[in-house]
Amino acid sequence: MENRRNFVKKLSVATGALSLVPVLTPVKARSLSEAGKLINDLSPAEAARNEEYWHTIQQAYTVSPNIINLNNGGVSPQPLIVQDAVDRYNRMSNEAPSYFMWRTLDAGRESLRMKLADLAGCDPEELAINRNATEALGTVILGLNLKKGDEVVLTKQDYPNMIQAWKQREMREGIKLNWVNLELPIENDEIIVQKFKEAFTPRTKVVMITHMINWTGQILPVKKISKIARERGIAVLVDGAHTFAHLDYKIPDLDCDYYGTSLHKWLSAPFGSGMLYVKKDKIKDLWPLLPNQNPLIADIRKFEVLGTRSFPIEQAIGHAVNFQNAIGNKRKEERLRYLKNYWAEKVVHLPRVKLNTSLKPEFSCAIANFSIEGMEPSEMDTILFNKYKIHTSAIVWENIKGVRVTPHVYTPLKDLDRLVDAITFMAKK
Repeated sequence: MENRRNFVKKLSVATGALSLVPVLTPVKARSLSEAGKLINDLSPAEAARNEEYWHTIQQAYTVSPNIINLNNGGVSPQPLIVQDAVDRYNRMSNEAPSYFMWRTLDAGRESLRMKLADLAGCDPEELAINRNATEALGTVILGLNLKKGDEVVLTKQDYPNMIQAWKQREMREGIKLNWVNLELPIENDEIIVQKFKEAFTPRTKVVMITHMINWTGQILPVKKISKIARERGIAVLVDGAHTFAHLDYKIPDLDCDYYGTSLHKWLSAPFGSGMLYVKKDKIKDLWPLLPNQNPLIADIRKFEVLGTRSFPIEQAIGHAVNFQNAIGNKRKEERLRYLKNYWAEKVVHLPRVKLNTSLKPEFSCAIANFSIEGMEPSEMDTILFNKYKIHTSAIVWENIKGVRVTPHVYTPLKDLDRLVDAITFMAKK
Protein backbone atom coordinates (compact mmCIF):
# COMPACT_ATOMS: atom_id res chain seq x y z
CA MET A 1 0.00 0.00 0.00
CA GLU A 2 2.84 2.38 0.84
CA ASN A 3 4.39 1.85 -2.58
CA ARG A 4 1.01 2.45 -4.18
CA ARG A 5 0.51 5.70 -2.27
CA ASN A 6 3.94 6.93 -3.29
CA PHE A 7 3.18 6.10 -6.92
CA VAL A 8 -0.12 7.98 -6.91
CA LYS A 9 1.47 10.94 -5.10
CA LYS A 10 4.17 11.23 -7.73
CA LEU A 11 1.59 11.10 -10.51
CA SER A 12 -0.54 13.82 -8.96
CA VAL A 13 2.31 16.35 -8.85
CA ALA A 14 3.86 15.51 -12.20
CA THR A 15 3.47 17.83 -15.18
CA GLY A 16 2.89 14.77 -17.35
CA ALA A 17 2.30 11.13 -16.68
CA LEU A 18 4.22 9.73 -19.63
CA SER A 19 7.66 9.75 -18.07
CA LEU A 20 6.56 8.06 -14.85
CA VAL A 21 5.67 4.63 -16.22
CA PRO A 22 8.63 2.51 -17.32
CA VAL A 23 8.87 1.98 -21.05
CA LEU A 24 9.96 -1.63 -20.59
CA THR A 25 10.54 -3.98 -17.70
CA PRO A 26 14.28 -4.34 -16.94
CA VAL A 27 14.37 -7.81 -18.50
CA LYS A 28 12.73 -6.65 -21.73
CA ALA A 29 14.89 -3.54 -21.83
CA ARG A 30 18.03 -5.65 -21.57
CA SER A 31 16.72 -7.97 -24.25
CA LEU A 32 16.13 -5.12 -26.71
CA SER A 33 19.43 -3.53 -25.78
CA GLU A 34 21.30 -6.76 -26.44
CA ALA A 35 19.45 -7.24 -29.71
CA GLY A 36 20.37 -3.72 -30.77
CA LYS A 37 24.05 -4.63 -30.55
CA LEU A 38 23.48 -7.12 -33.37
CA ILE A 39 22.70 -4.36 -35.84
CA ASN A 40 24.58 -1.32 -34.56
CA ASP A 41 27.16 -1.58 -37.33
CA LEU A 42 24.70 -2.54 -40.07
CA SER A 43 22.99 -0.31 -42.59
CA PRO A 44 19.16 -0.23 -42.35
CA ALA A 45 18.95 -2.48 -45.42
CA GLU A 46 21.38 -4.98 -43.85
CA ALA A 47 19.61 -4.81 -40.49
CA ALA A 48 16.34 -5.65 -42.25
CA ARG A 49 17.69 -9.15 -42.89
CA ASN A 50 19.02 -9.87 -39.39
CA GLU A 51 16.46 -12.42 -38.21
CA GLU A 52 17.95 -12.68 -34.73
CA TYR A 53 17.27 -8.99 -34.10
CA TRP A 54 13.74 -9.10 -35.52
CA HIS A 55 12.96 -12.21 -33.47
CA THR A 56 13.41 -10.04 -30.36
CA ILE A 57 11.04 -7.44 -31.79
CA GLN A 58 8.51 -10.18 -32.57
CA GLN A 59 8.52 -11.27 -28.92
CA ALA A 60 7.36 -7.81 -27.86
CA TYR A 61 3.92 -8.55 -29.38
CA THR A 62 1.19 -10.88 -28.11
CA VAL A 63 -0.29 -11.92 -31.45
CA SER A 64 -2.15 -15.19 -31.83
CA PRO A 65 0.05 -18.21 -32.58
CA ASN A 66 -2.87 -19.86 -34.37
CA ILE A 67 -3.80 -17.14 -36.88
CA ILE A 68 -1.35 -15.52 -39.29
CA ASN A 69 -2.42 -11.89 -39.34
CA LEU A 70 -1.48 -10.34 -42.67
CA ASN A 71 -4.08 -7.58 -42.52
CA ASN A 72 -2.15 -5.02 -40.49
CA GLY A 73 -3.21 -2.41 -43.02
CA GLY A 74 -6.59 -2.31 -41.29
CA VAL A 75 -5.30 -1.90 -37.75
CA SER A 76 -2.11 -3.13 -36.12
CA PRO A 77 -1.69 -4.88 -32.78
CA GLN A 78 0.17 -3.12 -29.99
CA PRO A 79 3.36 -4.37 -28.35
CA LEU A 80 2.83 -5.56 -24.79
CA ILE A 81 4.36 -2.42 -23.29
CA VAL A 82 1.62 -0.33 -24.93
CA GLN A 83 -1.12 -2.71 -23.81
CA ASP A 84 0.24 -2.62 -20.25
CA ALA A 85 0.35 1.18 -20.29
CA VAL A 86 -3.33 1.35 -21.32
CA ASP A 87 -4.21 -1.04 -18.48
CA ARG A 88 -2.23 0.95 -15.90
CA TYR A 89 -3.70 4.29 -16.92
CA ASN A 90 -7.18 2.79 -17.03
CA ARG A 91 -6.90 1.34 -13.53
CA MET A 92 -5.59 4.64 -12.24
CA SER A 93 -8.47 6.51 -13.87
CA ASN A 94 -11.02 4.22 -12.27
CA GLU A 95 -9.79 5.07 -8.77
CA ALA A 96 -11.21 8.59 -9.12
CA PRO A 97 -12.06 9.31 -12.77
CA SER A 98 -12.58 13.07 -12.76
CA TYR A 99 -9.46 13.59 -10.63
CA PHE A 100 -6.94 11.31 -12.29
CA MET A 101 -8.27 11.80 -15.83
CA TRP A 102 -8.55 15.59 -15.85
CA ARG A 103 -5.97 16.67 -13.27
CA THR A 104 -3.25 14.10 -13.91
CA LEU A 105 -3.46 12.33 -17.26
CA ASP A 106 -4.80 15.36 -19.12
CA ALA A 107 -1.60 17.20 -18.18
CA GLY A 108 0.36 14.59 -20.11
CA ARG A 109 -1.00 15.72 -23.47
CA GLU A 110 1.55 18.51 -23.82
CA SER A 111 4.53 16.23 -23.32
CA LEU A 112 2.92 13.73 -25.70
CA ARG A 113 2.44 16.51 -28.26
CA MET A 114 6.17 17.26 -28.09
CA LYS A 115 7.04 13.58 -28.41
CA LEU A 116 4.86 13.17 -31.51
CA ALA A 117 6.13 16.43 -33.01
CA ASP A 118 9.68 15.17 -32.67
CA LEU A 119 8.76 12.00 -34.55
CA ALA A 120 6.82 13.99 -37.18
CA GLY A 121 9.53 16.65 -37.53
CA CYS A 122 7.23 19.63 -36.98
CA ASP A 123 6.36 22.29 -34.42
CA PRO A 124 4.32 20.90 -31.49
CA GLU A 125 1.97 23.84 -31.99
CA GLU A 126 0.99 22.31 -35.34
CA LEU A 127 -0.17 18.93 -33.97
CA ALA A 128 -3.54 17.97 -32.51
CA ILE A 129 -4.12 14.54 -30.94
CA ASN A 130 -7.39 12.84 -31.79
CA ARG A 131 -8.85 9.41 -32.51
CA ASN A 132 -8.10 8.42 -36.11
CA ALA A 133 -7.35 9.58 -39.64
CA THR A 134 -11.04 9.87 -40.47
CA GLU A 135 -11.52 12.40 -37.68
CA ALA A 136 -8.32 14.28 -38.54
CA LEU A 137 -9.01 14.51 -42.27
CA GLY A 138 -12.73 15.09 -41.71
CA THR A 139 -11.85 18.09 -39.57
CA VAL A 140 -10.06 19.62 -42.54
CA ILE A 141 -12.55 18.59 -45.22
CA LEU A 142 -15.52 19.96 -43.31
CA GLY A 143 -13.64 22.90 -41.79
CA LEU A 144 -12.19 24.59 -44.88
CA ASN A 145 -13.82 27.79 -46.11
CA LEU A 146 -15.23 26.82 -49.49
CA LYS A 147 -18.17 28.18 -51.45
CA LYS A 148 -20.40 27.04 -54.27
CA GLY A 149 -18.41 26.52 -57.46
CA ASP A 150 -15.07 26.00 -55.74
CA GLU A 151 -13.31 22.87 -56.99
CA VAL A 152 -11.50 20.06 -55.18
CA VAL A 153 -9.24 17.45 -56.80
CA LEU A 154 -9.10 13.92 -55.39
CA THR A 155 -8.76 10.36 -56.70
CA LYS A 156 -11.28 7.54 -57.03
CA GLN A 157 -8.79 5.35 -55.16
CA ASP A 158 -8.90 7.49 -52.00
CA TYR A 159 -10.29 6.11 -48.75
CA PRO A 160 -14.12 5.91 -48.77
CA ASN A 161 -14.64 7.94 -45.58
CA MET A 162 -12.79 10.88 -47.10
CA ILE A 163 -14.63 10.58 -50.40
CA GLN A 164 -17.97 10.60 -48.57
CA ALA A 165 -16.98 13.68 -46.57
CA TRP A 166 -16.20 15.57 -49.78
CA LYS A 167 -19.42 14.33 -51.38
CA GLN A 168 -21.37 15.67 -48.42
CA ARG A 169 -19.93 19.12 -49.02
CA GLU A 170 -20.75 18.75 -52.69
CA MET A 171 -24.37 17.89 -51.84
CA ARG A 172 -24.85 20.61 -49.21
CA GLU A 173 -22.82 23.50 -50.59
CA GLY A 174 -22.41 22.94 -54.31
CA ILE A 175 -18.63 22.59 -54.47
CA LYS A 176 -17.35 20.63 -57.48
CA LEU A 177 -15.27 17.46 -57.25
CA ASN A 178 -12.77 16.75 -60.02
CA TRP A 179 -11.67 13.13 -60.08
CA VAL A 180 -8.32 11.56 -60.91
CA ASN A 181 -8.64 7.88 -61.84
CA LEU A 182 -5.47 5.82 -61.37
CA GLU A 183 -4.69 2.51 -63.10
CA LEU A 184 -2.39 0.87 -60.56
CA PRO A 185 0.41 0.03 -60.24
CA ILE A 186 2.20 3.02 -61.76
CA GLU A 187 6.01 3.12 -61.84
CA ASN A 188 6.48 6.64 -63.14
CA ASP A 189 6.00 9.71 -60.92
CA GLU A 190 5.48 11.97 -63.90
CA ILE A 191 2.44 10.02 -65.06
CA ILE A 192 0.82 10.51 -61.64
CA VAL A 193 1.81 14.18 -61.41
CA GLN A 194 0.44 14.84 -64.90
CA LYS A 195 -2.93 13.30 -64.01
CA PHE A 196 -3.28 15.66 -61.05
CA LYS A 197 -2.05 18.62 -63.08
CA GLU A 198 -4.67 17.96 -65.77
CA ALA A 199 -7.40 17.95 -63.10
CA PHE A 200 -6.44 21.42 -61.82
CA THR A 201 -8.43 24.39 -63.09
CA PRO A 202 -8.46 28.10 -62.19
CA ARG A 203 -11.26 27.29 -59.72
CA THR A 204 -9.38 24.52 -57.88
CA LYS A 205 -8.99 25.45 -54.21
CA VAL A 206 -7.90 22.16 -52.63
CA VAL A 207 -6.18 18.94 -53.65
CA MET A 208 -6.30 15.84 -51.47
CA ILE A 209 -3.42 13.40 -51.93
CA THR A 210 -3.36 9.94 -50.40
CA HIS A 211 0.32 9.36 -49.62
CA MET A 212 -0.07 5.59 -49.86
CA ILE A 213 -3.11 4.04 -51.53
CA ASN A 214 -4.39 1.63 -48.89
CA TRP A 215 -5.80 -0.89 -51.40
CA THR A 216 -2.48 -1.70 -53.10
CA GLY A 217 0.29 0.14 -51.26
CA GLN A 218 1.07 2.50 -54.17
CA ILE A 219 3.12 5.48 -52.97
CA LEU A 220 2.20 8.78 -54.59
CA PRO A 221 4.76 11.58 -55.21
CA VAL A 222 3.18 14.00 -52.76
CA LYS A 223 5.91 16.63 -52.79
CA LYS A 224 5.94 16.85 -56.60
CA ILE A 225 2.17 17.27 -56.72
CA SER A 226 2.34 19.80 -53.88
CA LYS A 227 4.85 21.91 -55.78
CA ILE A 228 2.51 22.29 -58.77
CA ALA A 229 -0.47 22.94 -56.47
CA ARG A 230 1.40 25.68 -54.61
CA GLU A 231 2.30 27.41 -57.87
CA ARG A 232 -1.44 27.69 -58.48
CA GLY A 233 -2.40 28.73 -54.94
CA ILE A 234 -4.09 25.38 -54.22
CA ALA A 235 -4.20 24.12 -50.61
CA VAL A 236 -2.75 20.62 -50.08
CA LEU A 237 -4.35 18.02 -47.79
CA VAL A 238 -2.45 14.74 -47.30
CA ASP A 239 -3.93 11.45 -46.12
CA GLY A 240 -0.98 9.89 -44.30
CA ALA A 241 -2.91 7.07 -42.65
CA HIS A 242 -0.62 4.40 -44.11
CA THR A 243 2.76 6.13 -44.15
CA PHE A 244 3.28 7.61 -40.69
CA ALA A 245 5.70 5.32 -38.79
CA HIS A 246 5.81 3.17 -41.96
CA LEU A 247 8.02 5.25 -44.26
CA ASP A 248 10.98 7.31 -43.08
CA TYR A 249 9.98 10.95 -43.61
CA LYS A 250 8.95 14.10 -41.78
CA ILE A 251 5.62 15.83 -42.43
CA PRO A 252 7.24 19.11 -43.62
CA ASP A 253 9.04 17.06 -46.31
CA LEU A 254 5.66 16.72 -48.04
CA ASP A 255 5.18 20.50 -48.31
CA CYS A 256 1.51 20.20 -47.37
CA ASP A 257 -0.87 22.47 -45.48
CA TYR A 258 -2.89 19.78 -43.72
CA TYR A 259 -2.19 16.15 -42.82
CA GLY A 260 -4.05 13.43 -40.96
CA THR A 261 -3.10 9.95 -39.82
CA SER A 262 -4.11 7.05 -37.60
CA LEU A 263 -1.60 6.07 -34.94
CA HIS A 264 -3.14 2.63 -34.40
CA LYS A 265 -1.85 1.46 -37.78
CA TRP A 266 1.90 1.48 -38.34
CA LEU A 267 2.89 3.13 -35.05
CA SER A 268 1.14 0.29 -33.17
CA ALA A 269 -0.42 2.79 -30.77
CA PRO A 270 -3.68 1.99 -28.92
CA PHE A 271 -6.83 1.44 -30.96
CA GLY A 272 -8.63 4.72 -31.55
CA SER A 273 -5.68 7.10 -31.63
CA GLY A 274 -4.83 9.59 -34.35
CA MET A 275 -3.16 12.86 -35.18
CA LEU A 276 -3.89 16.04 -37.15
CA TYR A 277 -1.24 18.40 -38.54
CA VAL A 278 -2.17 21.93 -39.58
CA LYS A 279 0.50 24.33 -40.81
CA LYS A 280 0.73 27.14 -38.31
CA ASP A 281 -0.50 29.92 -40.58
CA LYS A 282 -3.55 27.82 -41.56
CA ILE A 283 -4.86 27.07 -38.05
CA LYS A 284 -6.86 30.26 -37.53
CA ASP A 285 -9.02 29.92 -40.65
CA LEU A 286 -9.81 26.22 -40.25
CA TRP A 287 -13.08 25.55 -38.42
CA PRO A 288 -12.97 22.77 -35.78
CA LEU A 289 -15.17 19.74 -36.30
CA LEU A 290 -16.60 20.12 -32.78
CA PRO A 291 -17.31 23.77 -31.89
CA ASN A 292 -15.61 25.54 -29.00
CA GLN A 293 -15.73 28.99 -27.45
CA ASN A 294 -13.45 30.58 -30.04
CA PRO A 295 -13.46 28.51 -33.25
CA LEU A 296 -11.24 30.98 -35.16
CA ILE A 297 -8.45 31.11 -32.59
CA ALA A 298 -4.95 30.32 -33.94
CA ASP A 299 -4.38 27.54 -31.41
CA ILE A 300 -4.03 23.91 -32.50
CA ARG A 301 -5.79 22.82 -29.29
CA LYS A 302 -9.14 24.00 -30.64
CA PHE A 303 -9.21 20.72 -32.60
CA GLU A 304 -8.98 18.68 -29.38
CA VAL A 305 -12.28 19.73 -27.81
CA LEU A 306 -13.74 16.22 -27.86
CA GLY A 307 -15.52 16.12 -24.51
CA THR A 308 -14.73 13.08 -22.38
CA ARG A 309 -12.08 11.05 -24.17
CA SER A 310 -10.10 7.91 -23.37
CA PHE A 311 -7.13 9.30 -21.50
CA PRO A 312 -5.54 5.84 -21.05
CA ILE A 313 -5.51 5.34 -24.83
CA GLU A 314 -4.16 8.83 -25.44
CA GLN A 315 -1.37 8.67 -22.88
CA ALA A 316 -0.24 5.20 -23.95
CA ILE A 317 0.60 6.63 -27.40
CA GLY A 318 3.87 7.83 -25.90
CA HIS A 319 4.98 4.27 -25.24
CA ALA A 320 4.32 3.37 -28.88
CA VAL A 321 6.52 6.31 -29.91
CA ASN A 322 9.28 5.06 -27.60
CA PHE A 323 9.04 1.61 -29.17
CA GLN A 324 9.18 3.12 -32.67
CA ASN A 325 12.27 5.14 -31.76
CA ALA A 326 13.95 2.06 -30.31
CA ILE A 327 13.69 0.39 -33.73
CA GLY A 328 14.35 3.50 -35.85
CA ASN A 329 12.26 4.85 -38.73
CA LYS A 330 14.55 3.88 -41.59
CA ARG A 331 15.36 0.49 -40.16
CA LYS A 332 11.64 -0.24 -39.78
CA GLU A 333 10.85 0.91 -43.33
CA GLU A 334 13.54 -1.34 -44.76
CA ARG A 335 12.28 -4.33 -42.76
CA LEU A 336 8.70 -3.79 -43.88
CA ARG A 337 9.75 -3.53 -47.52
CA TYR A 338 11.91 -6.63 -47.15
CA LEU A 339 8.93 -8.61 -45.80
CA LYS A 340 6.77 -7.53 -48.75
CA ASN A 341 9.46 -8.40 -51.27
CA TYR A 342 10.19 -11.71 -49.54
CA TRP A 343 6.83 -13.21 -50.46
CA ALA A 344 5.95 -11.12 -53.53
CA GLU A 345 9.14 -11.99 -55.41
CA LYS A 346 8.41 -15.69 -54.90
CA VAL A 347 4.94 -15.58 -56.45
CA VAL A 348 5.13 -12.86 -59.10
CA HIS A 349 6.24 -15.32 -61.81
CA LEU A 350 3.73 -18.06 -60.97
CA PRO A 351 1.24 -18.89 -63.74
CA ARG A 352 -2.02 -16.88 -63.46
CA VAL A 353 -0.66 -14.73 -60.60
CA LYS A 354 -0.58 -10.97 -61.04
CA LEU A 355 1.01 -8.55 -58.61
CA ASN A 356 -1.01 -5.34 -58.42
CA THR A 357 1.79 -3.50 -56.62
CA SER A 358 5.18 -2.34 -57.81
CA LEU A 359 8.27 -4.00 -56.36
CA LYS A 360 10.36 -0.86 -56.88
CA PRO A 361 11.22 0.72 -53.50
CA GLU A 362 10.08 4.22 -54.42
CA PHE A 363 6.56 3.01 -55.20
CA SER A 364 5.75 0.58 -52.37
CA CYS A 365 6.75 -0.70 -48.95
CA ALA A 366 4.87 -3.20 -46.72
CA ILE A 367 1.50 -3.35 -48.49
CA ALA A 368 0.98 -5.40 -51.64
CA ASN A 369 -2.00 -6.73 -53.56
CA PHE A 370 -2.15 -9.85 -55.75
CA SER A 371 -4.75 -11.50 -57.95
CA ILE A 372 -5.07 -14.90 -59.62
CA GLU A 373 -6.67 -15.23 -63.02
CA GLY A 374 -10.05 -16.96 -62.78
CA MET A 375 -10.48 -16.44 -59.02
CA GLU A 376 -12.49 -13.82 -57.15
CA PRO A 377 -10.79 -11.97 -54.27
CA SER A 378 -13.39 -13.27 -51.81
CA GLU A 379 -12.69 -16.86 -52.92
CA MET A 380 -8.94 -16.44 -52.41
CA ASP A 381 -9.46 -14.75 -49.05
CA THR A 382 -11.66 -17.64 -47.92
CA ILE A 383 -9.14 -20.31 -48.97
CA LEU A 384 -6.29 -18.44 -47.31
CA PHE A 385 -8.09 -18.44 -43.99
CA ASN A 386 -9.97 -21.74 -44.03
CA LYS A 387 -7.11 -23.87 -45.33
CA TYR A 388 -4.03 -21.95 -44.12
CA LYS A 389 -5.36 -19.74 -41.27
CA ILE A 390 -3.98 -16.64 -43.00
CA HIS A 391 -6.01 -13.48 -42.43
CA THR A 392 -5.91 -11.02 -45.35
CA SER A 393 -8.31 -8.55 -46.99
CA ALA A 394 -10.25 -9.08 -50.21
CA ILE A 395 -10.36 -5.84 -52.23
CA VAL A 396 -12.74 -4.83 -55.01
CA TRP A 397 -12.57 -1.07 -55.52
CA GLU A 398 -12.19 1.32 -58.48
CA ASN A 399 -9.89 -0.50 -60.95
CA ILE A 400 -8.55 -2.72 -58.15
CA LYS A 401 -9.41 -6.38 -57.69
CA GLY A 402 -7.29 -8.69 -55.56
CA VAL A 403 -6.17 -9.68 -52.08
CA ARG A 404 -4.24 -7.23 -49.94
CA VAL A 405 -1.37 -8.65 -47.88
CA THR A 406 0.06 -6.55 -45.07
CA PRO A 407 2.79 -7.93 -42.77
CA HIS A 408 4.26 -5.98 -39.83
CA VAL A 409 7.53 -6.01 -37.88
CA TYR A 410 6.32 -8.94 -35.77
CA THR A 411 5.73 -11.15 -38.85
CA PRO A 412 8.24 -14.06 -39.05
CA LEU A 413 9.46 -15.31 -42.41
CA LYS A 414 7.94 -18.75 -41.84
CA ASP A 415 4.48 -17.14 -41.90
CA LEU A 416 5.26 -15.63 -45.28
CA ASP A 417 6.51 -19.02 -46.47
CA ARG A 418 3.05 -20.40 -45.67
CA LEU A 419 1.51 -17.56 -47.69
CA VAL A 420 3.71 -18.45 -50.66
CA ASP A 421 2.63 -22.09 -50.36
CA ALA A 422 -1.00 -21.00 -50.30
CA ILE A 423 -0.72 -18.75 -53.35
CA THR A 424 1.15 -21.50 -55.19
CA PHE A 425 -1.64 -23.95 -54.36
CA MET A 426 -4.34 -21.56 -55.59
CA ALA A 427 -2.44 -20.73 -58.77
CA LYS A 428 -2.29 -24.44 -59.65
CA LYS A 429 -5.86 -25.14 -58.50
